[in-house]
Amino acid sequence: MTAHIITIDGPSGSGKGTLAAKLASHYGFHLLDSGALYRLLGLSLHNKQLLDQLSDQLDECVKIAQHLDIQFNTQSGGISIDLEGQDVTKTIRTEHVGEYASKVAAVPELRQALFDRQRAFIQAPGLVADGRDMATAIFPEAQAKIYLTASAESRAERRVKQLQGMGLDVKINDILANIQARDKRDMEREVAPLRPAPDAYIIDSSALSIDDVFQLMIDYIDLRLA
Repeated sequence: MTAHIITIDGPSGSGKGTLAAKLASHYGFHLLDSGALYRLLGLSLHNKQLLDQLSDQLDECVKIAQHLDIQFNTQSGGISIDLEGQDVTKTIRTEHVGEYASKVAAVPELRQALFDRQRAFIQAPGLVADGRDMATAIFPEAQAKIYLTASAESRAERRVKQLQGMGLDVKINDILANIQARDKRDMEREVAPLRPAPDAYIIDSSALSIDDVFQLMIDYIDLRLA
């Protein structure tokens, strides 16, 4: 049985994760949160005090990426994530770890180390993958490619609500500054910069609800997978 592939790329806070999970549930497909892999690697390198020595300790960092000890656990309330035996489900969603992930993603050797791990998620009946370069670098053969974006201000507001809902104390000015810095880094990196695939369906969700965006996605995907 052929595995269908749906990709959702876009900047931080655009709603990719929430919508990817809804799509995976709707179609009964597997789910890949590629951002979580980069966040997990960034956190692991930070914990090992290697994040600020990427260029000097690159070989060691690549080995860690290739053998990263992670576990995704499906629960009734969603998915919990363990890194090296520790539950880091909430930790990896913090802004600090997002910064770690962005630094890791700018290193070609580390991106390559995670390439095969991401490709291994392709399984029948299909896969929904969200990230920064799913359509352009990891799954260029995807039948349905979506690029989801929104203004930095609207993304910052959503991110604040999400983090506050997790019990974290955050300030919107700090979140906005982090989003703008991460956008710049992701869009200007030399390898697989953040950009829409030439054949991607681009959706700006700034003034749209999650349900509105979800319906636009369903309409597009149904045509692509028909």
